Amino acid sequence: MTNATYTVKGMTCGHCVSSVKEEVSEVAGVSSVEVDLASGLLTVESVSPIDAADIRSAVEEAGYELVAK
Repeated sequence: MTNATYTVKGMTCGHCVSSVKEEVSEVAGVSSVEVDLASGLLTVESVSPIDAADIRSAVEEAGYELVAK
């Protein structure tokens, strides 16, 4: 398993967290997604490494910004 952590900007509530989790979960290869609202941290677990651009696209689709890996 591979873990990658990113920072998401713009989340303000539980609905924001749900939106990000839903979109990132749909990225091929993702097995688990955790989002911490207070810190903005997004942790993605996958069988093999996933291109950060795919994660960025999913976060942007949810309406938020990926600011760092």
